[in-house]
Amino acid sequence: MKRSLKDQAKCILAMSGLMVFGTANAGVITVYTSLEADQLPSYTASFKKAYPDVTVKWVRDSTGVITAKLLAEKNNPKADVVAGLALTSLMALDRQNMLMPYAPVGVQKLDKRFVSDKKVPTWIGLSAYEAALCVNSIELKKRKLPLPQTWQDLTKPIYKGLIVMPNPESSGTGYLNVSSWLQMMGEQKGWAYMDALNKNVKQYIHSGSKPCKMVAQGEAVIGVSFGYRTALLKQKGAPIDLVFPKEGLGWDMEAAAIVKGTKNLTDAQKFMNWAVSKDANVLAATQSAVVAYPGVAKPVKFRPSNVNALMIKNDFAWAATNRDRILKQWNSRYSAKNEPK
Repeated sequence: MKRSLKDQAKCILAMSGLMVFGTANAGVITVYTSLEADQLPSYTASFKKAYPDVTVKWVRDSTGVITAKLLAEKNNPKADVVAGLALTSLMALDRQNMLMPYAPVGVQKLDKRFVSDKKVPTWIGLSAYEAALCVNSIELKKRKLPLPQTWQDLTKPIYKGLIVMPNPESSGTGYLNVSSWLQMMGEQKGWAYMDALNKNVKQYIHSGSKPCKMVAQGEAVIGVSFGYRTALLKQKGAPIDLVFPKEGLGWDMEAAAIVKGTKNLTDAQKFMNWAVSKDANVLAATQSAVVAYPGVAKPVKFRPSNVNALMIKNDFAWAATNRDRILKQWNSRYSAKNEPK
């Protein structure tokens, strides 16, 4: 039986898998994040340059874990800020009145898609990340298989048992794919597609980046992941081919907000001021092809130059509102292939 996020959180809080960076001194803010671990040092340095009087203590895990942790702490929040969480999850928290309204200095300069539409914003977007496939070129050649080019290709029997994909219950990347397929195809055809895809999936992984890491190491042949991680592994020389399916790419925002109930409001506001700054966006643009600050984004090696055109028209409100329902149905259909926790 599927446990609620609150029940999951009780187990999560007892786990030691959270990564913490920083020190517990005066002038410290705790920031819960799902940003990749290798992104955090540069973000820390940039923030420290802008606000040397404030230290960031990062608490990092996958989107599902961070969301469950925040819900479990709703009445006694431990985080001051949440940053780099999938917007669809952050909006679910917003519906429960867990985010502090604040208009960061300079927020009016951002692309309006990256700002909450409330009179006083409750969240801002940092950057966007899009779906991508990574394929081990060596393993594919051994099997004399063609390179998949579309989402529909992944349902072909020739790829049976060769695919790993993020679990949407624990991974924001997993959920952006599921919600985008339902939006692109319609719910009936979307679930039929996932039924067919499930026949070829070897395992659902509790991480958005791990499928591509497994492909790069030869542990899997095809991984459903996201553009930043696939391109980074390719840049490092991994034997992988990148595929951006032609039907369109699901995507989500890495968003930030102040947690309502923070005891460090002034310093939390400083973090938000930094997050909307041009400097922060220039840094994000080294890793993402789409950022909140207009005119800053630039092509990223091995990512498509027309990534904006490939990204679907994403209804974030629909994806957030229907998240629990979609995940419950997904779990009832496919959880037998979940990676053990």
